[in-house]
Amino acid sequence: MSRFLVIGVGNGDRGDDGAGLELARRLAQHPPRGACVRECRGGAYALLEAWRGFGRVVLVDAADGGGRPGAVHRFEAHRQPLPAWLRHASTHSQGVAEAVELARSLGELPAEVVVYAIEGGAFGHGGALTAPVRRAVGRVQARIVRELAARHAAIPA
Repeated sequence: MSRFLVIGVGNGDRGDDGAGLELARRLAQHPPRGACVRECRGGAYALLEAWRGFGRVVLVDAADGGGRPGAVHRFEAHRQPLPAWLRHASTHSQGVAEAVELARSLGELPAEVVVYAIEGGAFGHGGALTAPVRRAVGRVQARIVRELAARHAAIPA
């Protein structure tokens, strides 16, 4: 059974908004031990359904927070609410931040939720990931693999 769920969120038809989906596709080729990998293109309710039954979740999404494209933000959403700017930085009408806070208010937030937000720069229809975001996806992928390996080793079977 998978102990961790990694969900890549986004819209692959909107340039850098496909960052989370790209990460999920890369991880799915060689999933970290004990991890399940999924893609989610829906909003808040789709995310709540996608993580149902998992106690440890990693979410990766693009953000339009005005930062440098390719910058990576990491939040431990199970410890504290996500910053307000992230709720307005999503490229989805109801994205990761809304899903996390909705789940928190309903008492359905998984025990551990880590959110990676990758700053994008180009969100036009039909575009591909920009080079800074593609590099950031690789960095986040490596970090998730390391973190999950360490967490998996620390959890008794």
